[in-house]
Amino acid sequence: MKRPGFNNDKLKRRHRKSMLFNDAEMEAIDRYCKKYKIKNRSKFMREAIIAEVLHKFENDHPKLFEY
Repeated sequence: MKRPGFNNDKLKRRHRKSMLFNDAEMEAIDRYCKKYKIKNRSKFMREAIIAEVLHKFENDHPKLFEY
């Protein structure tokens, strides 16, 4: 049985990005992943980035009244 949405071409990941971390950043990521038992770091980083982007979009939406 195929799962709905998993054959959708729009959802296929085609765009590769790479990041560099310094030693302190990598140590923090390693500790976080170990503490919270994160096995898939790619998924974790992708979700963290997208969550931040969506949060910014939500906070930056046009407002009826500016204060």
